[in-house]
Amino acid sequence: MSERILMSQASISEIEARYVLDALRSGWVAPLGPHVDAFEQAVADRVGVRHALALSSGTAALHLALLHLGARPGTKVVLSSMTFAATANAVAYTGAEPVFVDSQTSDGNVDASLMLEAVRTLQSEGEDVVAAIPVDLFGRTVDYDVLAPGLDDLGVPLLEDAAEALGASLSDRAAGSFGRAAALSFNGNKIMTTSGGGMLLSDDAELIDHARKLSTQSREPVPWYEHTEIGYNYRLSNVLAALGRGQLERLDGMIARRRKIRARYVEALSVVEGVRFLFDDDPDRTDNCWLTTIVLERDDIDADRVVAAMEREQIEARHLWKPMHLQPVFTGARAFGGAVSEGLFTAGITLPSGAGLTDAEVDRVVETLTGVLA
Repeated sequence: MSERILMSQASISEIEARYVLDALRSGWVAPLGPHVDAFEQAVADRVGVRHALALSSGTAALHLALLHLGARPGTKVVLSSMTFAATANAVAYTGAEPVFVDSQTSDGNVDASLMLEAVRTLQSEGEDVVAAIPVDLFGRTVDYDVLAPGLDDLGVPLLEDAAEALGASLSDRAAGSFGRAAALSFNGNKIMTTSGGGMLLSDDAELIDHARKLSTQSREPVPWYEHTEIGYNYRLSNVLAALGRGQLERLDGMIARRRKIRARYVEALSVVEGVRFLFDDDPDRTDNCWLTTIVLERDDIDADRVVAAMEREQIEARHLWKPMHLQPVFTGARAFGGAVSEGLFTAGITLPSGAGLTDAEVDRVVETLTGVLA
């Protein structure tokens, strides 16, 4: 049987091993430590923001930012419908109500104009909209040229979910630098990993300071354990931050490899009838190519059949995110639009895209997929 090809397996080298060994030998194995401090500074410098807070997950980053922005029962948060559940779960943690917004057809990202319309509609109804969360889907930035000034005019903070987009940019501005704050994810399948982890980014020192306090059980700065608000155990360990520092050193190389993999897919599949890639050639956008995604625009085959056929050949291909407005857990939640994201879920497939894939493995994916689509 052929060896399994995974969707986005982590790429680990001796560089990361040296960093982790240093952390272990230092004795700093708990949350916080010198590698955490250095990792935060390095990511902040990379993205171009003033402050960074290393956390246990990207979900934690969203949660803490939302709390600072005033998310609570009785408020609304507008967000992308096509996203991983973590984005919506972070809203639910606060007691605020999520309001979902549909995608645009070209790349699956949230329709910026529709998101602004959703905010205006809610405000006209007297609702308290405390944040809008656009998701940079599959490593491509949202249209912030439209969305950011529009939200600013409406007085609604932009909280960027850049969990999938570290290394991407729009008009030479890095993903993670838009809006009041942004969240990154370092989960095991992301563009770079700390095994599990995330980071909150912002130019707002007050926001970061509050999030830092909340992330360490909201302990007050006194000689004993005193707490005046509910806190969380969200900080990243020094060992995992060391892994992140090694990954960050290699980030450009890993992105370059994913881009080469995408180029191979485009070259091989662009001649296949009824296959569209979920991105466009906007010269102002630079994708990190975290996951290469195709959309089937034909009636004789659907995503279910393709995913199953690839699985039989030990190749991991997946459906796109099931839109949040279709999820049973969010039954009854309000949504603006929905048909575009529903169509992308039905017809979209993500292909193996990990930086560690060999040329031979990429060719195997191509050969298998073209055979299924023939």
